[in-house]
Amino acid sequence: MAKINADFYSSNNDYSGTRKIQADIQELVEYRGNASVRIWYNEQTECFANHWHNAVEIILPMENWYDATVGEEHFHLQPGDILFIPSRALHSLTAPESGIRFIFLLDPVPLESIRGFSRMESLLASPLYLTRSQNPSLYEEVYHILLQMRNEYFGSNEYSDLSVYSLFLNLYVVLGNDRSNNQALSSSGQITRQKEYADKFNGILEYIDSHYTEDLSLEDMASSAGFSKFHFSRLFKQYTGFTFAAYVCHRKVRVAEELLSQSDLPITQIAMQSGFSSLPTFNRVFRQQKNCSPSEFRTKNGIMHHMHS
Repeated sequence: MAKINADFYSSNNDYSGTRKIQADIQELVEYRGNASVRIWYNEQTECFANHWHNAVEIILPMENWYDATVGEEHFHLQPGDILFIPSRALHSLTAPESGIRFIFLLDPVPLESIRGFSRMESLLASPLYLTRSQNPSLYEEVYHILLQMRNEYFGSNEYSDLSVYSLFLNLYVVLGNDRSNNQALSSSGQITRQKEYADKFNGILEYIDSHYTEDLSLEDMASSAGFSKFHFSRLFKQYTGFTFAAYVCHRKVRVAEELLSQSDLPITQIAMQSGFSSLPTFNRVFRQQKNCSPSEFRTKNGIMHHMHS
């Protein structure tokens, strides 16, 4: 691991003070200017109890270890290890008495309107832990992109924020390509068949994104794709990391999150607009995924908007 120029990053680190976590355990990420990215040179010894934020968080220790717990999963990061923490995931962080790490906080919302982003978003629906020994080729590519992002962010380029975000998008593409290349989407393993299946499932995800308010059944989607229900279920899980039902719920909850954060609509109306058939179902599924009720989520985000207004 290369020696870090602590003086350079300390003098160029515009993240003053500590991470600001509210009593309701939401962290208010302070982005630079009007950008949606924050890269933090961090040598703090402070630990953080369970909290969450809208940003995707990437932790890259450079000197000494760093511990993270995401949900029920525990990660002991050594220098050079990379951990992706999903947007809005409940997590805690434990720091050693001394050490240096870079922490990347990136708002994925600006990318959500890009065609095909739903597929890439599913890549980071769960924590992703990368080490040099487990997957050398993917690790080296991701590590190189993260260093590029860091250098652009702390550099003097007037378009650094745009450059960092383009690298962030490229990071998703790299992860997506790696998953596609390593999944046995076809028993024959033929590249042509694999691409055919990938195109088909991209179309299925786009259909779900446009029709999540409708009654989407596994049987109908499998039939339209030309698969048996069981074959479709297996391929869908391989391709997205979700079961079909879990992915549909995931998309509905993401829509609900945006409506709760950005509108004053009644929660019952938000439930309907998000594709839930009843308020009790909405409340149950939302709590399962977000560890809070829709009204609690709205209150937390209301605090956030108030703090930034």
